[in-house]
Amino acid sequence: MAGLLLLCLVYWWLDNLAHEIFGTAMFMILIRHIYQNRSWFRNLARGSYGVRRTVIVAFHVALAVNMIVLLVTSLAISQSLFAKLPLPDSATLSELHWFSAYWVIRAVGCHLGLHWPRIRAIINAAFNLPPATVLQTRLLLLLAAILFVIGFASLSTLDIATKLSFRLSPNFWDFSTSVTPFFVRWVGVMALPAIATHCVVNIAGRRRASSRNSRA
Repeated sequence: MAGLLLLCLVYWWLDNLAHEIFGTAMFMILIRHIYQNRSWFRNLARGSYGVRRTVIVAFHVALAVNMIVLLVTSLAISQSLFAKLPLPDSATLSELHWFSAYWVIRAVGCHLGLHWPRIRAIINAAFNLPPATVLQTRLLLLLAAILFVIGFASLSTLDIATKLSFRLSPNFWDFSTSVTPFFVRWVGVMALPAIATHCVVNIAGRRRASSRNSRA
């Protein structure tokens, strides 16, 4: 889903049809993802809510609302796959679509960082990978550091602040000169909140463990 979301950004390179195909595929996988994790939704009314759980649930609710806005505006402004749907279209809906898409990218980054241990376990199981060695862990840390630097540097290059503030950015990527750097920079932008969220979760987890040990 994260990869398809990034592919949706090449609207000015592959044109509208490819954009809608990538977006439709992403939402189809998202539906399957929600179905596979339906127990999480069923358990929302169960148990107590501490600070950690409240923040996590609030974040996922905000992400869900953002995804719904992205989906509804996608259908409304469709020019190819869903153009025949009797839905209103306007410049405002197009702007809202792009605005929500850029916020979804940041939120998906946080989502990846929040669930990284589970994602890594799924990847290891899917490809039958051995437990991480010290060298592999250090290489991952190096990769994370590189992506963090790329992401931070790309904030100004891609004019992320403008894109997240419901304003049209005059900054458009020139796909006639380069394509790969575009994806590298956007991967860095998505990795930035993922790495930050993962670090915050780890620090909070260690503090909770330390607090429990001190009480014991």
